Amino acid sequence: MRKMFTSVLASLLLVGTLAGCGTSETPKSKEGAAPQPASPSTASKAGGKLNLYSPNGAEVNNPILKEFQDRTGIEVQLISGGTGDLLKRVQAEAANPLGDVFWAGGADSLEAYNKYFEPYKTKEFDNLAPQYLNKSNVWTPFAALPMIFMYNKELVKVGEEPKSWNDLLDPKWKGKIAYADPAKSGSSYTQLVTMLTVNGKDNGWDYVKKFVKNLDGKVLSGSALVYKGVADKEFPIGVTLEDAALRYVEGGAQVGIMYPTDGTSAVPDAAAVIKGAKNMEQAKQFIDFLVGKDVQSLIQKEFKRRSVRKDAEVVKGIAEAKDIKLVDYDFDWAATKKDDNIKRFGKIVTGQE
Repeated sequence: MRKMFTSVLASLLLVGTLAGCGTSETPKSKEGAAPQPASPSTASKAGGKLNLYSPNGAEVNNPILKEFQDRTGIEVQLISGGTGDLLKRVQAEAANPLGDVFWAGGADSLEAYNKYFEPYKTKEFDNLAPQYLNKSNVWTPFAALPMIFMYNKELVKVGEEPKSWNDLLDPKWKGKIAYADPAKSGSSYTQLVTMLTVNGKDNGWDYVKKFVKNLDGKVLSGSALVYKGVADKEFPIGVTLEDAALRYVEGGAQVGIMYPTDGTSAVPDAAAVIKGAKNMEQAKQFIDFLVGKDVQSLIQKEFKRRSVRKDAEVVKGIAEAKDIKLVDYDFDWAATKKDDNIKRFGKIVTGQE
């Protein structure tokens, strides 16, 4: 059944941070390599192991994984990479899963690979906002993620900031827009579907062709390159996640954000237990931990992410829900059409369409 993420955004503030975060060795990961122990200090505890696949940046992973290890004694082995690449890895390993949990790509991206995940109803289920929940419990929401425009104030004159998706087609921005490959980035795929939705789904491909033309061949290999590229003045403008941009704003970077006036999306990213996981109990424990009150408070205060819990407080310093126009994001369509949409985008980039 078609599900729409059009309900009011959960804007919430925290009451505290996780105890002990950042005070000792943090997990390390290797892209594309075999899992490595995240922290030798926990290896001697009796909590078991957890093999984790995650496209998150280290700034998000490290404090959360350290606290999980400290609390549970579970040794986390981390593999980092792009959402698309890691999902293909899960698919390739289906006969002999090497991972236990996938955390966190866009929920629509995880839904597209739902047959490789094990349904699990978290112990925190009743505390989660219903608009973000998955009916089959194949994945668990982690944070609501509005998509925004990020711009560099030193490269974009006051009054010339792009306000709508159509503004990104202005010839003055040709070759100056940072956008990641939706085949590799889950958030970029959500942005692609958002563009299509704003412009009429199938008819929206006319817009995408014009947008790609204005990228001038510059399609980035990962979502982190978007916000870093704008902050480092490599690009005046980028299409990215709200929380990524807000962290740069808080850090004093000369950047600003705009919420598209013609509509944006706030699809959650999510976590899922990999089907056939060898460390099933540890995997379920990690899912519960991610949506517990402590972690959900942390992500709001430290990462400016919007909690998916009903009992979260309002976060100061971010746009209120009433000020953000949301599109009717067809979640099921985004998931079932993912391969087709990505292939079509690739053909447009390579000039085959």
